[in-house]
Amino acid sequence: MVRGHLVGLILLLGVTPALAEEAGTNSAVAGHANLQQLAPGDHWTYDEKDEISGTIRQTRTDMVTDVSKNEITVRYDVANTNRSGSIIYDHSWNIVRDGPFRYLPNNGGGVQLPLTPGAQWKFAIDVINSQNGQTFRRVGTSRVTGQESITTTAGTFETFVIETTYAGKNNQDPTLVNQITERTWFNPDVNHWVRRNIVQRQGGHIVRNNTIELTAYGRKAQ
Repeated sequence: MVRGHLVGLILLLGVTPALAEEAGTNSAVAGHANLQQLAPGDHWTYDEKDEISGTIRQTRTDMVTDVSKNEITVRYDVANTNRSGSIIYDHSWNIVRDGPFRYLPNNGGGVQLPLTPGAQWKFAIDVINSQNGQTFRRVGTSRVTGQESITTTAGTFETFVIETTYAGKNNQDPTLVNQITERTWFNPDVNHWVRRNIVQRQGGHIVRNNTIELTAYGRKAQ
């Protein structure tokens, strides 16, 4: 589940292994799903790969620090660096606030229940950068295209595949537009994405192609 910000505001998060880790084969996903209940200490670790160069850019971990009625607070830490921060999500994994960025009503990057093949939802959001006053507009669509079993170093998972496309426009410079194509493999039992690929285009040309993949996850040791 991990970070990068341009006009389209691509967000990727990740961390170092924290407490108890779980691995192995995940239970099968039915035609619809409920998300596992979250608690402080739940964590997911990802490698982020630059598909253009073929290199691992960073390893990062997301850890839940607080769960309220409407929001989930997640701290992210980048391994072998001093980089860390907090992101506020709603309970559908839409980002509400990330550092200076505020999303109204949210960033549209989460999941919408029930997760069933063929399900589709649209989003139109405003993004405000409180540091410099810049505003952005993002309009897009997500669709559940099917179910797929994938294997990572964290185990084997039955996932829902979600295809998302959106355009991000800088309101101060409407000529600067990012086109984003995002593919997410989401497992409700893990309650996070197992893999996510984000391709960013400017002027029709690919400028970024990154994949994050789950390497470890777990809950707070009891």
